[in-house]
Amino acid sequence: MIVQILQLTFYSILIGFVIDLLIGDPHFLPHPVVLIGKLISGLEKSMRKIFPKTPRGEFVGGMLMAFFVCIVSAGVPLGLLWLCFWLHPYAYLALSSVFCWQILAAHALRAESMKVYKKLKEGDVEGARYAVSMIVGRDTSVLDEAGITRAAVETVAENSSDGVIAPLLYLFLGGAVGGFLYKAINTMDSMVGYKENGYLYFGRFAAKTDDVFNFIPARISALFLWLASVVLQYRPIHAWKIYWRDRKKHASPNSAQTEAVCAGALGLRLAGDAIYHGVLHKKEFIGDDLRPICAFDIVRANRLMYLGVFLALAVLSALYCILLFVILA
Repeated sequence: MIVQILQLTFYSILIGFVIDLLIGDPHFLPHPVVLIGKLISGLEKSMRKIFPKTPRGEFVGGMLMAFFVCIVSAGVPLGLLWLCFWLHPYAYLALSSVFCWQILAAHALRAESMKVYKKLKEGDVEGARYAVSMIVGRDTSVLDEAGITRAAVETVAENSSDGVIAPLLYLFLGGAVGGFLYKAINTMDSMVGYKENGYLYFGRFAAKTDDVFNFIPARISALFLWLASVVLQYRPIHAWKIYWRDRKKHASPNSAQTEAVCAGALGLRLAGDAIYHGVLHKKEFIGDDLRPICAFDIVRANRLMYLGVFLALAVLSALYCILLFVILA
């Protein structure tokens, strides 16, 4: 039975990956991550009412919220998948494929970032500023054309790991259940993992958990982006140099990993100071300013992301098949 589940899980990952490439996340379909977000919001309100507004109280409330979110986010798909497997293996395959599709976000990342590119090519700076505000957490009202482009490139670079390669890795490690657990942790970090607006203590556990779960995936993602730069001939030597020099230039131990590779591969200087929730955050620059940034760099970043994802899929699939062969031998 275990071998059959492993085989079906492998097929569902491939099917989900292909579906994501073809159609992404249609807006008319309900998305599980939206439900996870609502769960986080509801639990946050409850925990803030239950626990005192002290550093210790907020930390404990945030920690319990994180535990509940993880249990529900992993437990619900686990129960549904076991029920489907009990009904029929093909029912398991179908549901698992849908789950894997909804966990991956390569198509959505490219589609949303390319909206910024198209607006910039049309000369519609306001439209580009609005489009980039949909995919970044920083305040975009003060960004000029170069700043808008830089924000889009940074988002593609960072989410190459968070949105695609890291979820793909957790799918191979734990199937759709592992993928949803990762997405829950990542979503919590994006919603409460701040130091402003009352989240300094409440969101600390979620932020640290996200750091742990992304520590290895971020570095693996950086490696695959670098391999993609070799294939695409996007300054691989410079990308390697910038990676080792700038990979730690971020408050998060993980965020600069793929950004550094992308900055080096494209010959750009990324990051720097940014405003989040009305607060100026001082950040170091990542990469060297070898040339002026342009709108087409968004396209280049997406090419780097897509090829890196395909390379990750190929390697992870090969390792998974070797595992199955060893189990069956």
